[in-house]
Amino acid sequence: MEIQKVSENIWEMPATGDMRVPARIYASDHLMESIRNDQTLIQVRNVAELPGIVGHSLAMPDAHMGYGFSIGGVAAMDLEEGVLSPGGVGYDINCGVRIARTDLKMEDLRGRAGDLVRQLFSRIPTGVGSSGAIRKLSSRDLSDVLVQGAAWAVSRGYGTGEDLSFIEERGTYGGADPKALSSRALERGAPQLGTLGSGNHFLEISVVDEIFDDRVARVFGLEKDQICISVHSGSRGLGYQVCDDYLKTLGKALKTYGIQLPDRQLACVPFRSPEGKAYFSAMAAAANYAWANRQILMALAEETIMKTLGVSPRILNMSLLYDIAHNIVKVETHRVKGKERRLAVHRKGATRAFGPGRQEVPAAYRDVGQPVLLPGDMGTASYILVGTDRAMEEAFGSSAHGAGRVLSRSRAIQQASGRNIAGELEREGIQVLAAGKKTLLEEMPDAYKDVEEVARVTEEVGISRRVARLRPVGVIKG
Repeated sequence: MEIQKVSENIWEMPATGDMRVPARIYASDHLMESIRNDQTLIQVRNVAELPGIVGHSLAMPDAHMGYGFSIGGVAAMDLEEGVLSPGGVGYDINCGVRIARTDLKMEDLRGRAGDLVRQLFSRIPTGVGSSGAIRKLSSRDLSDVLVQGAAWAVSRGYGTGEDLSFIEERGTYGGADPKALSSRALERGAPQLGTLGSGNHFLEISVVDEIFDDRVARVFGLEKDQICISVHSGSRGLGYQVCDDYLKTLGKALKTYGIQLPDRQLACVPFRSPEGKAYFSAMAAAANYAWANRQILMALAEETIMKTLGVSPRILNMSLLYDIAHNIVKVETHRVKGKERRLAVHRKGATRAFGPGRQEVPAAYRDVGQPVLLPGDMGTASYILVGTDRAMEEAFGSSAHGAGRVLSRSRAIQQASGRNIAGELEREGIQVLAAGKKTLLEEMPDAYKDVEEVARVTEEVGISRRVARLRPVGVIKG
């Protein structure tokens, strides 16, 4: 493959062969070393061959190999000539993260963090196949969740209506149709609402340990030494099943539409096709499930914190900073070569990073831009950034979503053999509880790229700007 370093931290592959557009990778020399070690570059090039792709096939600084698309991949498709690809969303539809700020300070947790982590772990269901903290949903309730999203959770007393203003799409993606889901997807989703899940999903207590932009931090309500709560989770077994079902359906439809692909994992259909409309409706329903799930998890965390620490809602003053998806297709308007176009933007392991002035940004943040949430994992820092005009101009308003893996789960287990990961983290002042020892080995900090470098490169290429860094204090995992 021909790949050129066109400027500091920006690499490009020219459109050759069947590529319809060039490919662009945002990465430092060091990050590019790990990107070259797997199939990421091949996947980014393959995405550039998809019908109707516009601009560039993009890879964010946290990019690594995924299913079809790389994780950290972004591709915008024309609505008339372009396609929808489940591989450009991923199995965990609307896997995403939300961060809430509180009025607590680090001194309020001294000597109490361990007990708080234990109580959160007891209250919030974690792990593969776990059942929810709320009763198993009836078919009617599940249908309502799939259509209403986070608004359904709020209507049942989980959080407040004010939260909806600080969730992407206000927590309800239009166009969702429960009838587009298989009976197996519905069956898997019914008992799992209000569960964290396994793998890299987590609930974290963290402290703001550095402010990079005082003005934006004030707008976001952030200050040094402040305690924040993060939730990283998605659509659970329901979303997985939706992806699995439609990969099969769309794979069979390739011949119908005469689509030739370099990799069948990129199975896709025209956006306007019956199959495309069905997948979009099912994806939107799974996205709504995920927003309802994170809304419930945050409410459970708030309740547990107040009870464990013996503080009132007024003293805790927990409020949602933002909730954002990083596995989703969004229909958006972007300027391409001087003209505004409606595009289906696939973001897989990538997140929106809309700059100032966009109507999609909550009114409270519109003058500065949208919060961009870049979580770490267990022992590593997380970042809150802000979207930029440059992200809108060059990357369809997109940015990195996390640190990105450098070790597969099996390799991480091998390399961590014999280590006490929880003990190592405790010595660093981080309390961790997980449903199984295997999770801690798979998700050890060494399994991920350096989040500090990912955040730095993201800022240096201009697709989002650092506002604050959060240091973990306590974490629960599946």
